[in-house]
Amino acid sequence: MTVWQALSRRGYLGSAWPWRSVAFLASGALFGAVVLVGIVAGVAVGGATAVVLVGLPLLVLTALAGIPVAAVERRRLRLAGVGPVPGTGHRVPDAPGLTTWLTVRLKEGATWRELAYAVLLALVLWPLDALVVALAAGVPLFLLATPLLVAVDGEAKVVKLWTVDTWPVVLGVAAAGAALLLVGAYVLGVSAGARGEVARVLLRSSRDSERVTELVRSRARLVDAFEAERRRIERDLHDGAQQRLVALTMTLGLARLDAPPGPLADQLAKAHGEAGQALTALRELIHGIHPKVLADYGLEAAVADAADRSPVPVDLELDLPDRLPQPVESAGYFVVCEALANVARHSGASRVTISGGHTGGRLTLDIRDDGRGGAVTGNGTGLTGLADRVSVLDGRLSLSSPPGGPTLLRVEIPCRPTESRA
Repeated sequence: MTVWQALSRRGYLGSAWPWRSVAFLASGALFGAVVLVGIVAGVAVGGATAVVLVGLPLLVLTALAGIPVAAVERRRLRLAGVGPVPGTGHRVPDAPGLTTWLTVRLKEGATWRELAYAVLLALVLWPLDALVVALAAGVPLFLLATPLLVAVDGEAKVVKLWTVDTWPVVLGVAAAGAALLLVGAYVLGVSAGARGEVARVLLRSSRDSERVTELVRSRARLVDAFEAERRRIERDLHDGAQQRLVALTMTLGLARLDAPPGPLADQLAKAHGEAGQALTALRELIHGIHPKVLADYGLEAAVADAADRSPVPVDLELDLPDRLPQPVESAGYFVVCEALANVARHSGASRVTISGGHTGGRLTLDIRDDGRGGAVTGNGTGLTGLADRVSVLDGRLSLSSPPGGPTLLRVEIPCRPTESRA
């Protein structure tokens, strides 16, 4: 449970959280004061003796002071109950030895980030902690202690502002102190939670964000490598196996013409037909891997080619004057092809409209049909894999297909043009 969860429950005042909040803020005030003295002393003494080189090690130690301060703060955060802090972000030195350790630490951003937190703690955070404890706990407790002070001394000064010496006023002050203490318990909880969140955010390892950045970059590299491999396979099949099949088909055709009528001519005709079918299947395979028109002329021409081959009439309203990154063009093309195949197989539509373009830094494709509707992703349509492929490019694929239609498939992919078509 966190302090925020405890604050939202009825039993907060009777729980240990008010005490933990006081302990967190009070220990923060004491620890911050110690850090302030240590940093000021280190800078002052180290700076004064740096001329004779004696103070240089002390200045280095002062620069490294943020490391132990951050370690203590990470442990103290357990009192505030704001959740664990991710790793420190410090690297393990490649070799043993004090010199290597110092070199690695002084070159790390985590070291200087923790030093900045230590300075912030010494100059800003601990006075705020002390002020909250004094106002939310110290003042109410002093008011509650007023009857005891009056019983001992005959009078008491309330918050050093006015003197009370009559028991009705004293009891009123004590009642006010009790009420303020209840309110102060919640103030302490909120302050401890906020203070802990600040520390957790500032002490969070930047290596987590670095890992995310590297994952994004590696994902982009994998997409590029995947597209490059598809183009290589397409090129090898087009220039290798397809040309051999073309030559074989032509040879069988010539042999068929030269052969006299009979069983041999029939076998050559059959072989010629099979070779033609194999060539057609190979061409379809090559086109499915990565169509040449897409690589040579771009997405608009490739979508127009897919529309021409669609069994359902297609109205094309696509405007792409510029070439886009190859992974983006490839993802957009295969989404269109899959959508047209689904329309032909399942929708019963009589017309399809493909519209879109590149505006506002995004490629937008809308595929709309007038079919029966009721389509869903992940139901054997093949769109789930395409949605994953679009999401790899930080894009989005959405489907609207109410029963009775129409069906609208929309693709949005952020990208920038790579070149303009002549």
